[in-house]
Amino acid sequence: MSLPTILQQMGVICILVAIGILLQKKGVVDNLTSRKLSAIVVDVCNPALILASILGGNITADHTDLIYAAGLGAALYALLVILGFAMPHILRVAPDKRKFYNLMCVYTNTGFLGIPVAKAILPANAIIYVIVINVFYSLFFYTHGLAILGDGPEDVGKKKENPLKHIINPGTVMAILSLVVFWFNIELPPIIGNTIEYVGNATVFLSMVLLGVSIARSNLFKSLKDARIWVFIVLRLVLLPVLIIIVMNAFSFDKTAILGVALMAAVPVGNLPMIQAEKKGMDSTILSSAIAVTTAVSILTITAIIAAATALL
Repeated sequence: MSLPTILQQMGVICILVAIGILLQKKGVVDNLTSRKLSAIVVDVCNPALILASILGGNITADHTDLIYAAGLGAALYALLVILGFAMPHILRVAPDKRKFYNLMCVYTNTGFLGIPVAKAILPANAIIYVIVINVFYSLFFYTHGLAILGDGPEDVGKKKENPLKHIINPGTVMAILSLVVFWFNIELPPIIGNTIEYVGNATVFLSMVLLGVSIARSNLFKSLKDARIWVFIVLRLVLLPVLIIIVMNAFSFDKTAILGVALMAAVPVGNLPMIQAEKKGMDSTILSSAIAVTTAVSILTITAIIAAATALL
């Protein structure tokens, strides 16, 4: 995809986010509506978009590329887990807040934002890397992520749940199903394929609008004054993707693989750590502030990183 096309597509995304901000300011989308729409996007539209991307017929990747993607996904999360332990110390975060910065570093918005943005601005074959990385996200979050978060006030006296059961969710199920469809080159009946495509096509609009609603709801201007968040953005959302591009390019990785992994490394802090922290009765102020600021800033950083990478590779 050419540089002008990327800039145009990111411009469209900015407009969609602005629509979300306007809808929230006008009272059209309140908190209840936002929660219900988020559930539709996460559990229905985004999973459909994953499979629709495979069924679209534009992917020319083969089995080797899928195995290749699995290796890169495992390597990325191994790197992020290490960086997650180091980042709070680099930023000199208070000991009781380190777990939040750890989670912010490792668990970014690879699904809710990453999938539709990848669909919009990356080559078709990049979706293979995006899907595999999202599978690793679920595998790591519901094991490593919950272990890092630990117990909160709401967990006192409760029976321990098996974290592995949370791995089975619509996103991971559809991701794995999509990889099976891709691996065995399965053709679904047109009535099923077209339905999945129509549902998936709603993802970009709804997810970007909901991001705008989230930004409008947050105390963004107050959060922008937090210097530590800006250092985090520079280190995690800018320098890391740039280093990934440089290193992968030096080792002659495929251009599509580089763009896919770089985008997944450049997306903003995800919602899942905050949702789990709130569920456990923890103070999620740090997480909510980071989500608001990194989401707003990522529209610019993702555009710059992917545009620069496309022009250089």
